Parts: sequence; C-alpha cells; structure tokens
Amino acid sequence: MQSLNIFAAQWVAPTIDYFGLAPELVLAGGLCLVLMLDLFIEERKKWILTAISSFTLLAAMVPVLMLALSESEVRSMFDGRYVVDNFSLVMKGLFLLAGYVVVLLSSSHIEQGEYWRGEYWFLLLTSLLGMLMMASSRDLVSIFVALEFLSIPAYMLAAWRKRDPKSNEAGVKYFMLGVFASAVMLYGMSLMYGVANSTLLTDIGAKVTATGEFSAVHALAVVFVIVGFAFKVSAVPFHTWAPDTYEGAPTPVTAFLSVASKAAGFVALVVLLYTAFPLAQDIWQPFIWVLSALTMTVGNVLALKQHNIVRMIAYSSISQGGFVLMPLAVAGLSGSGTTALRSVVLYMIVYAATNLGVFAIILAVSNKTRSGEVSSYGGLFSYAPTLGVLMTLFLASLAGIPPLGGWIAKFVAFQSLIQSQSTWGYALAIVGAVNSVIAFGYYGNVMREIWMRPVPDGDVTAISVPGSLRLALVITAGATLVFGILPGVGLHFADLAEIAGAIIR
Repeated sequence: MQSLNIFAAQWVAPTIDYFGLAPELVLAGGLCLVLMLDLFIEERKKWILTAISSFTLLAAMVPVLMLALSESEVRSMFDGRYVVDNFSLVMKGLFLLAGYVVVLLSSSHIEQGEYWRGEYWFLLLTSLLGMLMMASSRDLVSIFVALEFLSIPAYMLAAWRKRDPKSNEAGVKYFMLGVFASAVMLYGMSLMYGVANSTLLTDIGAKVTATGEFSAVHALAVVFVIVGFAFKVSAVPFHTWAPDTYEGAPTPVTAFLSVASKAAGFVALVVLLYTAFPLAQDIWQPFIWVLSALTMTVGNVLALKQHNIVRMIAYSSISQGGFVLMPLAVAGLSGSGTTALRSVVLYMIVYAATNLGVFAIILAVSNKTRSGEVSSYGGLFSYAPTLGVLMTLFLASLAGIPPLGGWIAKFVAFQSLIQSQSTWGYALAIVGAVNSVIAFGYYGNVMREIWMRPVPDGDVTAISVPGSLRLALVITAGATLVFGILPGVGLHFADLAEIAGAIIR
C-alpha cells in the first residue's frame, strides 16, 4: 500500500494539447458516427454515410489549417513522442485531401453492389486515422501502432470483393507479406530499444551521438527497420505484393493504396532516418541507393511488358517510389539533408494528385468498356475527348513532361542529387535520367491508344461520368496543372516541411 501511495505521489498526468490533436479527434468522431449510424438507418438511406465520410475529412482539414496558421510552430505531447509541426501538418493535409478524393472515387463505385457501405467507410476512415497518427509519431511504439492501424483496414479493403478470386488473392498476399514485413521491422525496433534503452526517437539518436560509434547491432536494427518500410512503399525486391494486390483490389482501394498508404510509409521512413539514425549514414545511404536504383529500373522494365492498365500503373507506382527514394540516398551528403526532405515531400504531393487522377479516368472508362486492358483505351479521344485529354495530361505528368506537375517534382529530386556533389549522387542521377526515358515508353503507349488507335469494338457511345468522379477529376487535374505551371505553390508546402525537418534534426 505504501509503494502504491509513493507511485501515486510521483505520477504526473500527461499534458494533452487537444487543439494539436483536433484533426485526429474529428476523424475519430466521424468514423464512430459512421459505425453507429450504419446500425440504425435503412439500406436505402445508406448514402448518408458517404456524405458523412466526405464531410468528416473536410472538417478535419479545418483544424489542420488553423494549426498551420497558429503562432506555435511545434506542439509536443507525451514527452516528445507525439509532435505536431509543419512537416506533420503538410502530410496530414495530404492524407486528408487524398482520402477525400478516394471517397469521391468510391461513392459511385460502391453503389454497383458487392459492398457493405458502412463497413467500407469505417475501414477507410480508420486507415486514414492511422496515417494522421503516423505523421506525428516520434516514438517506436507509436510508429508501429500507427502502421498497424493504417495497414489492417487496408488488408480487408483489398479483399473487399469476397466473390472475386482475384480480390481474395490480393487481400491474402497483401496480408501475408505485410505481416512478415511488420515482424522484421518490429525485430529491428526491439534491437534499437535494447541498445538505447528507450523507444523515443530522439533518445535513440542521442545515444549514438553520445557514444560516437555505431555497433553491428545498430546496423542490423537499421537494416531491419528499413526493410519493413521498404515493403510498405513497395520498393524492389519487396514489391511482389503490389501488382497482384493493385489488380485484384477494388479500383478506389487501389488508388488509396498507391497514394495515401505509400505516402504514409515514406513519412515514417523519413522521420526514422532524420531523427533516430542521423549518424548511421554509412549504413542506410548505400542501402537506400541500391533500393532506389533497383526500384526505378525493375518497376519500369516490368511496366513495359504489361497489357492490363492497372498492373501497368502498379509497376509505374513502384518505379515512382524509386524516384522518391532518390533524394534520401544522398540526404546526409554536403548538408543536403533538409533539401532531400523538401524533394520527398514535393514528390509525394504531386504524385498523389496525378495518380489519383489516373485512377479516376480508369474508373470512368471501365464503367463503359468493362475491360482493364490497355487496348480498351483505343480511340478514347474520339468518343470521350475530355477524358482522353485528361488521361494524356496525367500520364505526361507521371513521365515528367513540362509544364505539368511531374516535371517540378522530378527536377527538384534531381537537383538534390546534383547538390550533393558526390559520385553517389551523380551516378544515381544518371540511373534516374535513363529510367525517365524508359518510363515514357509505356506512358506513351497508352497515349497512342487514346489518340491514334481505333475503337476496339466500334462502340462510340459517350461515357456517362458521375458527378463525384467529375469533381475528383477537377481537383486532380487542377492540382496537376497548378503545381506544374506555378511550381512555387508546391514548393511552398515542401519548404514548410524542410524547415520542420531542420528542427527535427
């Protein structure tokens, strides 16, 4: 009893900044509301859940904007384990906007059957909540919990079409390989804790700084953790789940996995490299260099052979992940650390807008053709000129052609490599330049189908595009054009993250 009294006297309640947690609280309230209403409203009124889900994401953006405009630049909670700074706010804004576009993509798609709408929206919002938590997590435990919070709903969403063997295969492969990657990463985290005697990232980094040396256990821990997140961002050779999962999952879920889920993995990887491994550059930089070069090359070469457009975009997504990794491969050379962070953030923002636009077009066209083959886009411009032009813009942006958003993302990524003034940086820049040329091969093939090939079945009936898809196309096409024509807009958000990255380090 005396020891209990001593513990009670020493225990201090943690200080919780509810304003800093407002985006997460709004999203948590929204997903609980969706879950409760799903139990009581009639099936014919389930469209209300779609409206609630979309308004929840927009409502969560309000505190993100208010926090960004507040005077306090950094809000730290739970002894530095949960931090709200400009970097986390930029990424939370990206997750919420990407989630909103996915809701727009899903709203008409789920009306076609095979979906329990309440559970679908609940799982989608839950995964997004995990992503918001990931952006602010600065502790091994909170990072792992956030990762599982966003991953477990995604496993179920990938297998959502229960009567479709491909969807079942997608969910099983994603789940099995995801569990394996989580186990490897958790083992690496346990090694870090054993070395530093703390799960706080700053303590882990300080431990290495204080001792001035990096042991074999440190190196093993770093490699295992990077392997875990390499799976999440589908880096080669940890990419094997992506093509089958992307093809088998419902198209809106595939869009969600290729953008928001991938960005969350990069956020966690960046935070760990900058905070916990600042002096481990000799370990993780060569590893990431190899991952980047392999991911770009293998993704592009395999994409050239694809006839199914979703599988092609899956390999394209793998290749784009290699471009995102490029700046991190030189992050510690010649003081280019925060410049690399700026490049990564900008690339993820532009890639999210462009890739979501591609999936919006795929949804609209597949509603008419009922086919996922690249050849089904033959003559698209002749009977759906707006969709043909927009698809061309999105593909050109992914290829990095000015004046679309992709060019500024690739330019800044290559700039960070050149600024490193290192042989590693120059060599990777050459690899990236060659892969940029290769990528145009499969993007150009789809453009050729759209503009130069005849309609495969001769059916030139106009495509009816639902209002939600139209709004998604307006948002994504507008962002792709604005980021390319006015690159300062995207660079502004990347600069905010760069400043925060300097504070983190």
